[in-house]
Amino acid sequence: MNIEELRNYCLSLAYTSEKLPFDENTLVFYVMGKMFCLTNIEEYSFVNLKCDPEYAIELRERYEEISPGYHMNKKHWNSVSTIGGISDRMMKSLIDDSYNLVLKGVPKKVKDAFINDNIDF
Repeated sequence: MNIEELRNYCLSLAYTSEKLPFDENTLVFYVMGKMFCLTNIEEYSFVNLKCDPEYAIELRERYEEISPGYHMNKKHWNSVSTIGGISDRMMKSLIDDSYNLVLKGVPKKVKDAFINDNIDF
């Protein structure tokens, strides 16, 4: 999955936005104001995705392209190499998992305010 495909896929998910909050190279995707995916647009060698801690370990053991999240909480984030054997289908599945995990953690009050008032995070 190239960076344009990553961007298009992430932005196709409901209530998603993108920003460059850290520097001009780190693109971050948010759902309702919470980060679920980030990557370096200059190098684009990996994507950081949130993951259930037990599943994160399982993925790291199964795929050499998946490692503990670079510059992230290694319990909750994985870095997924964009170079190697991870298929587009698998990458989309990992993005979906990250998105859904983050969305599940957004408080109901925030979800309701966002949906009802179309708040821009």
